[in-house]
Amino acid sequence: MRSRLRVRSVAGQVFLWLLAVVVLLVGAALTTLILQAHSFATSDAAHSTRAAAVTLSRYPGLAAALDSADPTAVLQPLAVDVQKSGGFDYIVIFGTDGTRYAQTAHPELIGKHVYGDYEPALKGPYTVTENIPLGPDVDTTVAITRPDGSVAGFLSVGYYVKNTGGAVGRQLPVLFGGAAAALAVGTGGAVLVRRRLRRQTHGLGPAEMTRMYEHHDAVLHAVREGVLIVGGEGRVLLANDEARRLLELPPEVEGRPVAELGLDPGLAELLVSGRAATDEVYPAEDQLLAVNNRPTAPFGGGAGSVATIRDTTELRALAGQAEAARARLQLIYDAGLRVGTTLDVERTAQELVDAVVPRFADFATVELAEAVLRGDEPLPGTGVAGGPRIRRVAVGGIREDWPFYPVGSQISPLPGTPEETALRSGRAALAADLRRAQAWRARDPRTADRILAYGVHSLISAPLKARGLALGTATFWRAGESEPFGQEDVTFAEELISRAAISIDNARRYTREHRMAEALQRSLLPRGLPEQSALEAAYRYLPALHRVGGDWFDVIPLPGFRVALVVGDVVGHGLHAAATMGRLRTAVLNFAALDLPPDELLARLDELVAHLDQGEPVEDDETGTVTGATCLYAIYDPVSGHCAMARAGHPPPVLVRTDGGVEFVDLPAGPPLGVGGLPFETTELQLAPGTLLVLYTDGLVTNRERDLETGLAALLRSLAQARADASPEEICRAVFDALVPPRPSDDIALLVARTRLFEPSQVATWDVPYEFAAVSRIRNACGGQLTVWGLEELGFTAELILSELITNALRYGAEPIRVRMLRDTSLVCEVSDASSTAPHLRYADATDEGGRGLFLVAQLAERWGTRYTARGKVIWSEQPLTAPEFQFEAMLL
Repeated sequence: MRSRLRVRSVAGQVFLWLLAVVVLLVGAALTTLILQAHSFATSDAAHSTRAAAVTLSRYPGLAAALDSADPTAVLQPLAVDVQKSGGFDYIVIFGTDGTRYAQTAHPELIGKHVYGDYEPALKGPYTVTENIPLGPDVDTTVAITRPDGSVAGFLSVGYYVKNTGGAVGRQLPVLFGGAAAALAVGTGGAVLVRRRLRRQTHGLGPAEMTRMYEHHDAVLHAVREGVLIVGGEGRVLLANDEARRLLELPPEVEGRPVAELGLDPGLAELLVSGRAATDEVYPAEDQLLAVNNRPTAPFGGGAGSVATIRDTTELRALAGQAEAARARLQLIYDAGLRVGTTLDVERTAQELVDAVVPRFADFATVELAEAVLRGDEPLPGTGVAGGPRIRRVAVGGIREDWPFYPVGSQISPLPGTPEETALRSGRAALAADLRRAQAWRARDPRTADRILAYGVHSLISAPLKARGLALGTATFWRAGESEPFGQEDVTFAEELISRAAISIDNARRYTREHRMAEALQRSLLPRGLPEQSALEAAYRYLPALHRVGGDWFDVIPLPGFRVALVVGDVVGHGLHAAATMGRLRTAVLNFAALDLPPDELLARLDELVAHLDQGEPVEDDETGTVTGATCLYAIYDPVSGHCAMARAGHPPPVLVRTDGGVEFVDLPAGPPLGVGGLPFETTELQLAPGTLLVLYTDGLVTNRERDLETGLAALLRSLAQARADASPEEICRAVFDALVPPRPSDDIALLVARTRLFEPSQVATWDVPYEFAAVSRIRNACGGQLTVWGLEELGFTAELILSELITNALRYGAEPIRVRMLRDTSLVCEVSDASSTAPHLRYADATDEGGRGLFLVAQLAERWGTRYTARGKVIWSEQPLTAPEFQFEAMLL
């Protein structure tokens, strides 16, 4: 029955389509009629209720009934009578206050207040349509007036819109008549289509078409090539006898999904994919099947494909070769991913060995020129007899007890050896039978016999060449039951090595650039700490493992035996970061020579970094454009124990007090250098002798496994656990052992300083009255102090220098004026006053009466200068503790 209902002919399908269209049109027309009838009923109900309400409101005595003592007795019978005679659904009469006096639909509501707004009826009849549970309701309300025109009450007439069956029913005959006519026309069209199809099939009827199908089926199953037709849903539609035999299909295979037939996964995927394929080979038990697959949709069929299958067992050998070729292509692809993951030359060579063992060779070795390991270009004749030797840098194999030269051994290829042949010719050299390779055995017979006894029987030695440079060789070995290398293996080895050589050369060039950057960085960093008496200092500097950064530190002696401590970090890595570090370090040294306070020095350094950023954009090796730096600058005075410091975006320093307390200095962070726009703040501390100041860069406390907060806490713990009497050198060692990872990813700088304080006997101070007569008194007092210190031989020059400086302060300065002498590794004389005017050294003319005082000071003192304070300036001079011979004679020459 089900098959009979199917319409297989085109004419029948056209008829069904026409029938569906007619049904849709009839439904649309019927819907339109219903909507029109509904609209007409609503409009008619509105007119009816309006006419009835207006007419009933003018009924004589209606207003008097509303004003009577019992309106309901008169109005209710009247309303019921009008409702029945007019066919309305309800009539309501109510007073001006909304109280019902007559209610036909629900008499129990009499005496209750009406719902809704009835005040619009004061202006005239008011009609409204509402949707209620019973259907659309049309209601008209009018006012009942007295003879004098006043309103006595209201009257509402309601009507529920009825169904439109009547109107629609009158038009249904016309509608169905048109549908029947359309079907008649469709039937005629179907007959015409059927006749046209018979003409197109040359008069073949169903019987003839059946015979054609039977012939087609007989031919299909008689051919000795499997035919398999798969539908768009991945189910088998047809399988001939040969396909069943080749694929060992079950008897009832039609309609079953291909995925359930137990076929080779690749073949099953091809059959359901619908893609075109030509002579693709797939295994089936002990056979190899060649499959051709074509989609049926482009040729007028539905979604699906038809596949032809034939037995091609004779292609088994070719398939093996294809599989070997595919495996080698996969090896080249995998080697491209595994070789060159780092920019380390030896690591890259070992990655090459690991990539080819055991998929291509049982053992592999790599030898490189010494210059390549340093990052330099190899010398001409590398690896050739008499030329520079090559060194083994990587070895690996299927076993770890290999008999080859170990890593680090130097290889000197003799003429005729595979290595020498490969380097000289630039092509891979094959030794298919090592027992017959006389030159290879003659180089080191003992080692050769050991290799042969191990079972190694063949090798390929390929040159590692990149950009015209011979970097070294890679040698592949096979042993035991492995098939000896052949000529096709040589071609593959050359292709593989050509790609690996590029990675090794990239690592070589990076090594060279890294070595150059490290050399530049080392040349820009301090070689050691200067001699000074204010602090006992020690430092540690550790560059990143594979990247050169811009961290730096400095201990800078300042006038008056003061010392400046500096730690900084340039953003980024590479040559540009190192060069920028050198420029900033030089700038700090120059600014420190001006004896600027920490906040002013950082402000000038900030302007310098901002100016550097305005030049050409320079890309950092890894992190992009270098845009700034951080810095911490501190000045310690051993005479007073006063320490002033400021920082620009740098981690805060750590203070280790003499009682063992460890804390971070509460120092405003400030913006990093180069940001600009914000001032820097100076924090001043009073440090007891023996206090430790610990300055560092962020590489010490942060890395990929540790965030900043954790690192700072670890730094405090390591300092708190150190011995109280530990030297700065021991503190540096303990901190590095606790915090520095084995392979640091960033530069690390650490500077530890223990403060010292001058003895009172090393300092002498005098206040100078503001009169020139005081010069001689102060000069005599200074001479007496020099005698106490045992520096009588410096008396003349020191008194002369002080005379000139005090005289200048009295003449050009302002009160108060003070003289201070400091004795340590040298003698320092200082004259301070409240003026900010600095003296300038000049050459006086022969006729000038003055202008030679500072010239004398500059000649007699080893150094002299001016520094500004919050209340003026200090002019200082420094002399060695022993007076040089013939000092005055040299001045006269």
